[in-house]
Amino acid sequence: MKNRLISVTLACAVVASVLFAGNGKALAAAPIVEPGSPNSVQMLQQPLDDIDGIIQQGIDDQYMAGSVFLAARNGTIVKKDAYGYAARYLDDDFTEMENPVVMQTDTIFDLASITKVFTAAAAMQLYEQDKLELDDPVADYIPEFAQNGKSDVTIRQLLTHTSGFPAWIPFYKTTDSREEAYQEVFSTALEHEPGTHYGYSDLNMITMAAVIEEISGERLDQYVKANITEPLGMTDTMFNPPESLKNRIAATEYQPQTDRGMVWGEVHDENAWAMDGVAGHAGLFSTAEDLAVFAQMILNDGTYQGTRILETETVDIMEQNQLPEFPGNAHSLSWELNQDWYMGDLSGPVTMGHTGFTGTSIVINPNKETVAILLTNKVHPTREAPSTNPIRRAVAGKTGAAINAWSASTLKTLVEDLAADREFSSDRAAHALKVHLDAVSHYEDKGSAEKVIKHMEGFKNLLEHQQDNMSEDAFETLQTDADYLIGKWR
Repeated sequence: MKNRLISVTLACAVVASVLFAGNGKALAAAPIVEPGSPNSVQMLQQPLDDIDGIIQQGIDDQYMAGSVFLAARNGTIVKKDAYGYAARYLDDDFTEMENPVVMQTDTIFDLASITKVFTAAAAMQLYEQDKLELDDPVADYIPEFAQNGKSDVTIRQLLTHTSGFPAWIPFYKTTDSREEAYQEVFSTALEHEPGTHYGYSDLNMITMAAVIEEISGERLDQYVKANITEPLGMTDTMFNPPESLKNRIAATEYQPQTDRGMVWGEVHDENAWAMDGVAGHAGLFSTAEDLAVFAQMILNDGTYQGTRILETETVDIMEQNQLPEFPGNAHSLSWELNQDWYMGDLSGPVTMGHTGFTGTSIVINPNKETVAILLTNKVHPTREAPSTNPIRRAVAGKTGAAINAWSASTLKTLVEDLAADREFSSDRAAHALKVHLDAVSHYEDKGSAEKVIKHMEGFKNLLEHQQDNMSEDAFETLQTDADYLIGKWR
């Protein structure tokens, strides 16, 4: 009965939202980020608790020194925890600090490439103001960019990484000022004809920042603060954090090659450092909760607490795949879409996300109104640590499981999603699983725990019978989520 009451309450809330929203979410009704219980937003506690062991194992295996993880649904923070250390080592030989700094839930992290989605948001604000068009040549705004065959590169190609730029150039070694760095980027020749190749490149977003600065007359950090972070109340999000915040900031890499020693409180990325800490590809610092606010703004169709940052139509564009011609590299405008390798069970056609080299990631699933944020100091004390991608995928997967295993109905939706993603080799297998889950739903509605458990055990038997008709990932996911659901009713 309790489960049915929760479902009815959530349904009423959805109806109320629709009644007030019209063509978009009403400003007053749009969710805000605040703590709450998982069951208040139809999520299970156990999968979220399982995240603790995954992250702690990563710390024990030296994937990272520490981490903060946050999960939220419909604005409700269902998990926010800190693990390990914000600063632990003196050098890249893993010499321990005498007084290591314990990670806190409000620790500030160097976001690295997550900076790019803020640069994109700034660009789209100017697009809304008719100050730029996505298919305008970049050279219309920065004439010197046209050199070396780049006259036809467009704003859209910068934002979708299809300009043809090389992935990276080490201009921190060859330039002495921010302006010189820009000029070196503008003079860099392409490796591919514009629009013919997807190739992730920092140079795209460095150039995009230059366009924003040219149009707005403000340096990128000033623009982002005035038009995005300050209106959203993101007080812990900034470029070039002051020295007074150092003990709240996660340390990154020991860099003898740049004579910087242990980088702590300054941007890790060498090229962003050469640009005075302010660049379109890297340089922004933030906390998990501040990022959750930014993500909720996206989920609220561009608004947060009555403040509109982006138009609803702009958010729609940012959820659309701009690169159907490059399968596997789905991108909207700077956001990556449907990338299972780090989005796990939260991935889907409109799931947005981005990662950062320092060990950060953000995943936003609009269909499930869910956000998963993993911030780590993976590069502390060295970038030679193992990739955190398996951890990113696992914690996003557990977040998805907390939703998918809430009821037989949500588990059925998962089967449908897996079938749509061609994880089944037989339509009949998926159909058989859905029919069985419909029967379980009947007993859930009656509050009959004994029969739910019995029929879910039968569902697991059916899964084993159909195992050859689905991918290994699908089988393991459904089996695990079935166990979670059985545990709930026990």
